[in-house]
Amino acid sequence: MNLGIIICARYQSCGGGKCFRALRERCGGFARYAAEEPVGIIGYSTCGGCPGGNVEYVSAEFVKNGCNVIHLATGLVVGYPPCPYIRQFKEFIEKHYQVPVVVGTHPIPLKYLEAHAKMSLWEETGMRKLAAGLMDESREIMAEYN
Repeated sequence: MNLGIIICARYQSCGGGKCFRALRERCGGFARYAAEEPVGIIGYSTCGGCPGGNVEYVSAEFVKNGCNVIHLATGLVVGYPPCPYIRQFKEFIEKHYQVPVVVGTHPIPLKYLEAHAKMSLWEETGMRKLAAGLMDESREIMAEYN
């Protein structure tokens, strides 16, 4: 399985430590892959900044290089405000490139879950439903990603 990861441009200096840790531990958005399943990262890039000008190019490059699944990083979900384009990214990539898109990489850090749960914006944007798989982790694991 070959994966690509698209992160929010607000975090362009992120080294991906939480994402790669979650991949090794098979948690968060990577819980769907069995521990014994070989998984490689073929690309890691930003969306290019609002409104996502790099999403088309990066996705094309990922697919050209054998990408099977694209993950939209957890930072697009828990950043404040949450990415207003995440649904469009997911739909565009899946329809245009015929590759599945998973919303999320590492588990949602507990501190962000608790902060967003207090705000109406997360519910209004439907982010809780869109990123439901990221909330399947235990509170203990989420706290480890703070």
